[in-house]
Amino acid sequence: MPARVRLEHPTLRAAAQFLAAVDRSRKLHAPWVRPPSTDAAYRAFVRRSRSPTHVAYLIRLRADGQLVGVAGISEIVRGSLRSAYLGYYTFAPHERQGLMSEGLSLVIKQAFGPLRLHRLEANVQPGNRASLRLVRRLGFRREGFSRRYLKIRGRWRDHERWALLADG
Repeated sequence: MPARVRLEHPTLRAAAQFLAAVDRSRKLHAPWVRPPSTDAAYRAFVRRSRSPTHVAYLIRLRADGQLVGVAGISEIVRGSLRSAYLGYYTFAPHERQGLMSEGLSLVIKQAFGPLRLHRLEANVQPGNRASLRLVRRLGFRREGFSRRYLKIRGRWRDHERWALLADG
């Protein structure tokens, strides 16, 4: 089956489309993530995505270029650790269609291929059932539970810690 999605790095040209997708997806994102929602925040996101420790990808439909979601590999540590965090979110109306599974599979190939990482970690809030199903489907294994791990929308949130290794 041909891939339905493709990856591209965020650019300033994509700002209007990105911000419109964030706006129409507010209900979907709360309380899980808080994506950039202003021009300034989007510019900062693009700038950060070009640093040595962060890589971001826009996930787009191959057919018409619609913005499906975003994935980021962050806090990349080289040397003997070769590890990073995977973050992601989808945009309405593209949720629950398997598109993020396809997109994240491409991102994982980048992480373990050109980026030469050994370990990729995803931290997911326990109540985010869709995201938990997604990491399981991608082959991540649950490694633990982190209480009050990340502050989202003004509150410290618990997260499950999931990891995927390059060699299984």
